Amino acid sequence: MDQNRSPLIVYANFFSDVAVSFTAHDVLTEWAGQAPRKIWLLQPGDALVTPVAPSGAFRRYACELLGVPSESLKVMTSPPTTGLSMAEALHQAGLMGSLRGLVTARPGAELLPVVLDASTADLARRLGVAVAAYGPGGPSGSAVDAVYRFNTKSGFRALAAELGIRMPEGRVCEGPAVEATAAAMLRQYERVVVKPDRSAGGHGLYFLSRAETVPALLRNRLTGTWVVEERLDVVRPVSIQMHLDASGLRVVFSGEMRVQHGSYTGYVSPLSESGGTVTAELEQWGVALGHHLARSGYAGPYGVDAILAADGRLYATESNVRRTATTTAQFMASRLARAAGLDAPAWLLGRRRTRAPHGFKDAVRLLGRAGLSWASDPAGRAGGVVLYGDAPADGRSWRYAVLGSTRTAVVETEEALVAVMEFEDPLPQW
Repeated sequence: MDQNRSPLIVYANFFSDVAVSFTAHDVLTEWAGQAPRKIWLLQPGDALVTPVAPSGAFRRYACELLGVPSESLKVMTSPPTTGLSMAEALHQAGLMGSLRGLVTARPGAELLPVVLDASTADLARRLGVAVAAYGPGGPSGSAVDAVYRFNTKSGFRALAAELGIRMPEGRVCEGPAVEATAAAMLRQYERVVVKPDRSAGGHGLYFLSRAETVPALLRNRLTGTWVVEERLDVVRPVSIQMHLDASGLRVVFSGEMRVQHGSYTGYVSPLSESGGTVTAELEQWGVALGHHLARSGYAGPYGVDAILAADGRLYATESNVRRTATTTAQFMASRLARAAGLDAPAWLLGRRRTRAPHGFKDAVRLLGRAGLSWASDPAGRAGGVVLYGDAPADGRSWRYAVLGSTRTAVVETEEALVAVMEFEDPLPQW
């Protein structure tokens, strides 16, 4: 634990208009279900402001693994409101007084949001609280603008062209022109993917080929900005995560994504090299993006997603100027491993369905009986499974992390986990 850092108010603002539009309320609600896992970021005296509260069982489990007294953490729940940012929902629910109380009780506290959107920057100013990674003056308007711009497909595509970052061939167009643009692209390429400009996690993608009929939805019924892009044959989807602050740029981690039908389902780090050039090129792109973000005044986490294509070359697909599904997991893995004397852990994330439903305590017992729970021994060996997220509503759609000393070790542990949890779907080949 960092005894010298300021107290944190972790602000799980999944209800934000940065990654997707507020009109995608169902998607935002689904993502908000991941908010309880932000508890892995907390130290004694910190607070979590969340649209979904962690269950008592998950909170006790996480705190026990972290060595943090559960009662030393404050959790405040902010009920979401359709069409509103989290900050606006807090105000509408009459919770601003309670939030000010959290700030007052933590002198020098910093606000750590999932994403620096306009409503969060305004909320921090009204509360008189610093945003983590920014000085007393807070984030500038240009920093917030950069967040909005580079969490769009078109914004990153334009910048990539300036910075010499390779991307698949593509065109930006408005909704009514999508069908014609896709038809023109399909005359040149065998397959294309149609992406909403503001989208994450595979939301709203359409995959088309010459042999298929264009879906009726694409026929002059779409609104907003879209990108139509050549769909390449993918060998591996990969990413790099970076951090930018007053001390400069640094690589936090890189790894390989699990993707099904365009949607993210898991991750493994570190990245297994192919030809020894993938990580180097990812870092080059991450540094180039970081220097541009620094000029805008942005500070905090960001990353670049990419694919290694069948032609042997790497192509960037998007940037994420925010915390992503992997940043909290990596922090958790490093935190647990460091306490166990493991300086550079390998780790993976999975999301899978069990044949039968389980409660959280039942799942913990299953892992314990099988000897798969995260643990370390006096010899410095450490590894095992962490139930990274809270119990799913259906008792079957579990999120988990596996930590270990090597990539091979975590993959082998996951194979054992399949039998213990009785997952329905087979493991992908890494």
